[in-house]
Amino acid sequence: MDKSHLEGISKELFESKRLRSKREAIRKLATYVVLILGSISMILPFLWMLSTSLKEPQAIYTFPPRWIPEPIIFESYIKVWKIVPFARFYLNSIFIALCVTLGQVMTSAFAAYAFSRLRFPGRDKLFFAYLATMMIPYSVILVPVYILMVYFRWIDSYKALILPAMFTAYGTFMLRQFFMTIPRDLEDAARIDGCSLFGIFWRIIIPLSKPALATLTMFTFMASWNNFMWPLLVTESVEKKTLPIGLAYFQEVYQYTQPDWSLLMAGSLLAVLPVIVMFVFNQRFFVEGIKLTGIKG
Repeated sequence: MDKSHLEGISKELFESKRLRSKREAIRKLATYVVLILGSISMILPFLWMLSTSLKEPQAIYTFPPRWIPEPIIFESYIKVWKIVPFARFYLNSIFIALCVTLGQVMTSAFAAYAFSRLRFPGRDKLFFAYLATMMIPYSVILVPVYILMVYFRWIDSYKALILPAMFTAYGTFMLRQFFMTIPRDLEDAARIDGCSLFGIFWRIIIPLSKPALATLTMFTFMASWNNFMWPLLVTESVEKKTLPIGLAYFQEVYQYTQPDWSLLMAGSLLAVLPVIVMFVFNQRFFVEGIKLTGIKG
């Protein structure tokens, strides 16, 4: 094979490698562009909500709209606590969301541990029957559960807002699937050392399942925090109303006039803050889950 032929082959290989690197660079650039555009589309409504909450009422309808208000006022964040009992709505939502989240995570973890690690007759059939309840639409069970609340005389009480929401087939299913990935060797070793079933659950299963528990906690907290229909049905007094219903009160205050959108946006922004705090707090557990996945691989 002569020298010119070798040079031709090396040149072809170089060109092929250069084309592959160019295509890879274009693919990465397209991915970054799509992600940036998606991020902008996600964050724009929040930025507009913040901008509107800091504007004077008459400045909201100016065209073209201004993203940076002139002047910047914080009066809406003060008025929002005075026009309606916003503090009471806020505390109710925090208390109910925390109780529901804690209850769902606990009951789902216990049920998932039983369905994934314990052996008893009819375990799989009982699990599939429990899982089948996920196929029932929420609107179908709304009326029967409401009738039960009337029968128990729990209407307009925290019990009606918390107890029916403390059990979920979705959380049980998600945690069961995660518990099944934990090696049984750890459980056998703990049993040899004299650890009880609850000790295995508390000292081995729970510490290794922090990513799944954090995910369930986030989903449950968001669902409970944003729940509107059920609190609307089972609460009658203003003292038991939650924040989503409280935001709807602003429309009743301005029923015959034009709504104060700066006031409503200020209340909505305050309502979003706990969800953001919850996400920031749980984010480190997601990173830990990625590390654990890499170790297992």
